[in-house]
Formats: sequence, C-alpha cells, structure tokens
Amino acid sequence: MVLAIIALRNKWRIDMSKKGILIIGAGGVSRVATTKCAMNIDTFENITLASRTLIKCEAIRDDIKKRQKVQIAVRQIDADNVPALVELIKEVNPKLVLNLALPYQDLTIMDACVETGVDYVDTANYEHPDIAKFEYKEQWAKQEDFKKANIKALLGSGFDPGVTGVFCAYAQANLFDSIEYIDIMDCNAGDHGYAFATNFNPEINLREVSAKGRYWQEGKWIETEPLAIRIDHDYPEIGVKPSYLLYHEELESLCKNIKGLKRIRFFMTFGDSYITHMKCLENVGMLGIKEVEHKGMMISPMEFLATLLPDPASLGPRTVGKTNIGCIIEGLKDGKRKKVYIYNICDHQECYKETLAQAVSYTTGVPAMIGSKLIYNGTWKGQGVFNIEEFDANPFMEEMMHQGLPWKVIDLPLD
Repeated sequence: MVLAIIALRNKWRIDMSKKGILIIGAGGVSRVATTKCAMNIDTFENITLASRTLIKCEAIRDDIKKRQKVQIAVRQIDADNVPALVELIKEVNPKLVLNLALPYQDLTIMDACVETGVDYVDTANYEHPDIAKFEYKEQWAKQEDFKKANIKALLGSGFDPGVTGVFCAYAQANLFDSIEYIDIMDCNAGDHGYAFATNFNPEINLREVSAKGRYWQEGKWIETEPLAIRIDHDYPEIGVKPSYLLYHEELESLCKNIKGLKRIRFFMTFGDSYITHMKCLENVGMLGIKEVEHKGMMISPMEFLATLLPDPASLGPRTVGKTNIGCIIEGLKDGKRKKVYIYNICDHQECYKETLAQAVSYTTGVPAMIGSKLIYNGTWKGQGVFNIEEFDANPFMEEMMHQGLPWKVIDLPLD
C-alpha cells in the first residue's frame, strides 16, 4: 500500500512537471495558432514550434518576437518518425502537443503522445497518404490507449471540423430541445488574384473537392457524384454564392453525437473558374495520387501539381474579401419548429494584419489555440479520445468572442 501511494505521488510529480505547448507543423495554420498562443502566453507558459523545415519555424519565431515580444523555441522534427517524436517530446516536456502537421501524420504523433503521457490536439482527421479517404476510424481506435495513459486527445479543433461542431453542441444545449437537420455552410469569398490556387494544402484540398460527395440521412450514408448537388445560398454580409455538397469529416462524428438528428450535410462555395480549372486538371490525370513514371522517375501527379501551385501561406498579403462559415440548424423548441443560422465572418485583410495569414488559415488556427487552451487549463477534462462536440460548448463560444472569431445567431424562415 505504501509503495502504491509513493508511486502515485511520483506520477503526480511527473505530470505536474510538464509545462508549455509543443506545436508540430509550420504552415499558415500553424503561424496563426502559434501567434495566438503567444498572445495567450499567460496560459501556455512557454511555446516550442517544430517542423521538418526548420527555416519555416524560425520565420514564425522571428515574427512573433518582433510583433508579440514573446520568445518561442524551435526544433526540427520528422513527424513520420515515432521514436524521434518521443525523443522531442521528452526533451521539451510539454503539457500538450498541438498537431498542425499533415493529416497523414496524425497517428504517429498520437502514438508518441501515448508513449510520453501528453495530451493531444489536432484540427483534421487521419488521411492515408496513398488512399483518397479520410475518416476517424483509426483515431477512435486509440481510445483505450489514451485512457490507459491517463491523457486525452481532442480531435478536429479547427473550424470545420471544430467550430461547426461547437456550434451544433451549443445549439443542442441552449437553443433546441431536439435537432433534426444540420447544413454546414462554408463560404470563402476571398480573392487572391491568381487564376487558380488553393487556400490550404493543395493535396488535401483537391483530394477533398474531387472526391464523391456524401451526406447522412435517416441512419445511412448517401453518396453523390463529385459536386453534383448545388444550392445557391445567401450568406450574410457576402450575398448569394453557389455552394456544392461535399463529404466532410465532421459529419462522421456529429451524426453520432447530436441526438435525434435526421440529416446532416456539408456545403462549400466554389467559383466557376475554380471548378473549370479543377475538372481540367482531373481530366488530364493531374489529380492522381498514384505514382507514374516520368523520364525514368516515379512521381505523384498531385504532389507535382502542389509544387507548381502558389504556397497557401503566401496568399495572405494579396487576399481580400471575407469568409462566412456556420451551421443552419432546424429542430424543435418548446414544441415549436425553429431554424437558425449560427456563423462567424472573418475579413482576410484584418486577419493578415493580426497574424500575417489569410482568413482560411486564421479560422482554423484560432480554434486550434482555443481548444488547446481549454485542454491546457483544465476546463475540458477526461481521459480518452474525444471529438469537440462532446465537450461543453459554452466556454469555447465565450473564448471565440475574445480571440477574434465573434459569432452571431439569426433566425431563418421555415421552408
């Protein structure tokens, strides 16, 4: 008994010695999240930024020191290498790891967190590098590993997934007795001046858009051809935009966690020029992920295309316009049917002034920081693997108002 008590005390001391946040990845989203962590340094205590490309970490570090007067540490890391990740985590000894690397690397970083006993947060679910498919299955399978390690994993703390799940949880707790229909609406009305570019990682973006659509209705998944379903939606402060049905990962968790749900769909806006370019690239095989031989070398067409396209992190200074992302939610309250739109609007140039990144990166990076903050300061507790809508939405919604993502709720007419 005495030995058991000593062991528990030693474990408590080790846990209490952990301090700071380790952020892995150094793209546009990481720039925003790291900057916002620096702006909340009283919570996070210290920050270490790590990436395969050290020069990107150093650029973010130098900008934060100049603009926020906060010193962060930087490291180089191969996020595919679990032993190297474990070594880095042990060296830094953080309280939390925020994964902003590629979705292909979710599992290795989660495994390293389990081995070192450190909480984990990410913004997108796992994607296999060789299969154009993304799902939570392999991350959910780590539930017992995280419980045994007495740590938690927060999955999908971006905007969509992320804030959209928080909006739904907030509506379920505060606005409705039961929710029956959800349409997640994602509008980027920004203009970067290029004929064709993607606002985040080109491989992830183009794989997502060119895949078959799916939505959940009455307990089953319904599949559609890519971009086959279009609606013209009037987005507040932006106007009417063509919006296309896609499959998006938060549908997989929300259809489980929003009780009484009958249908959930996801729509994203695309201009005619974007779709024309994408279909042309698809028709000539440039969206393929399987390697082909070219002049005696094996190359992936999609990776080659990503090399040619503008770096999404470079779009900030030239992108103008706004984003509008939210959830149309319909259900019952006090026996009466009601319908609302919960949404956030961001201005690309205002986001750039604050973080040197455009609004697409901003709307993912800020929620990544907020989710990390609520895990770090103990507001959200538990052991295991969680999707964001499983936690209390109210503290997250309150943080949004203070961290640059103000939200609104408006009533919509019933169809």
